[in-house]
Amino acid sequence: MKSPDPIDPRVDIGHVHLKVADLQRGLDFYCGVLGFQLMQQYGTQAAFISAGGYHHHIGLNTWESLGGSPPPPGSTGLYHTAIRYPDRKSLADALRRLQKAKIPLDGAADHGVSEALYLHDPDHNGVELYWDRPKAEWPRTPNGAISMFTKPLDLEGLLKE
Repeated sequence: MKSPDPIDPRVDIGHVHLKVADLQRGLDFYCGVLGFQLMQQYGTQAAFISAGGYHHHIGLNTWESLGGSPPPPGSTGLYHTAIRYPDRKSLADALRRLQKAKIPLDGAADHGVSEALYLHDPDHNGVELYWDRPKAEWPRTPNGAISMFTKPLDLEGLLKE
């Protein structure tokens, strides 16, 4: 559905803030496994992490969730946080990190416009790690509309990057 009054095209998603049950466990995953950098921490209650020195891409806190459990199936909430990597080689590095840490994937897909890895963090928040193909390579219909799909991702091919 095309909006009659579209948003400014320069708008983007600045960060995501996640409720976690154990802050250190969250930091061990996002910093220790994925490689984000800790920018600021407030004791055992909150931390702000980033890639490349930005003030924060991800916030983690225990303000309302210390010791808590994930939302039950069938409830509303965040489906997943999508972390975009700059290229296929960087996504391959993320897969190697997950394998080294023995973190299982829930799935892996080629969407035509992107390639993605799907998993859950230690608090069972959904996480998508992906890279976008260049726009010129996106699949299109004969009238020029984007034509995304979901096919299995060749993980062995990805690891050859």
